[in-house]
Amino acid sequence: MTKRCGFVAILGAPNAGKSTLLNRLLGAKLAIVTPKPQTTRRRMLGIVMEGEAQIVLVDTPGIFAPRRKFDRAMVGAAWGGAADADLVVVLIDAERGIDGDSQRVLAGLAGHRPPAIAVLNKIDLVDKNALLPLADRLDKTGLFRRVMMISSLNGDGVADLKKHLAETMPEGPWHYPEDQLTDLSERLIAAEITRERLFLELRQELPYASAVETDRWLEQKDGSARIDQTIHVERATQKAIVVGKGGQQIKRIGELARAEMERIFNRRVHLFLFVRVTENWPEQREQYDALGLDYES
Repeated sequence: MTKRCGFVAILGAPNAGKSTLLNRLLGAKLAIVTPKPQTTRRRMLGIVMEGEAQIVLVDTPGIFAPRRKFDRAMVGAAWGGAADADLVVVLIDAERGIDGDSQRVLAGLAGHRPPAIAVLNKIDLVDKNALLPLADRLDKTGLFRRVMMISSLNGDGVADLKKHLAETMPEGPWHYPEDQLTDLSERLIAAEITRERLFLELRQELPYASAVETDRWLEQKDGSARIDQTIHVERATQKAIVVGKGGQQIKRIGELARAEMERIFNRRVHLFLFVRVTENWPEQREQYDALGLDYES
């Protein structure tokens, strides 16, 4: 059989379910998933095999109306992922419909005009009679080759989507070994795991002004790894929230993050977390560089 390989960018409004879809297609957890919008900050590659096709998925930040320089850089990264892709999957939250953020995605797509399909997600949450008019509305935009329906949460329709993506990939050699899941290093994956746990544990208490950096990764003689990470926040009050009374909050975050790292890396992990007040960290060039974002956006 002929080998196929191509890049598929997943675009959508914040919380449309892009990272959940990526994880479902991979069959493994790679992208962090939280109820907070704009959780994804970097372009992330997930590598999926389907028959003789290698599908390189590009999980992008959600597209929304940017208010800050950092927001503009994230939105720019999303459109950059679309521009470089062989196919764009525009994920629409079927429960929200074509809201303001989704309209922003459609308007941007009209300017770029890459080959694209629309995918209605979260169909398990919507009355079936409401889905067909929504699909018809998307089809009539003239932007899409096809409209499909899935639930990335329970997997409905995802196998059909994967098959369709494989069939549309251009002929050519694979870009990655078939057992590789992502282009992210273990250091970056570890930082994302801790950041996810921060969001899940603190929810509304901690604003988005937080970042996690893996400072050191040391291999131990017994096969375990020592990982030192810094949690950056912008203000002392935020540091107090993360640390918690008597250090209990940071201890819990560390325990849960460490357990997740041990599950994903399949080894013992010794995790040490430090919280640092870094004023205006989103405006610092090195933070953009670390996330693969364009500081000049």
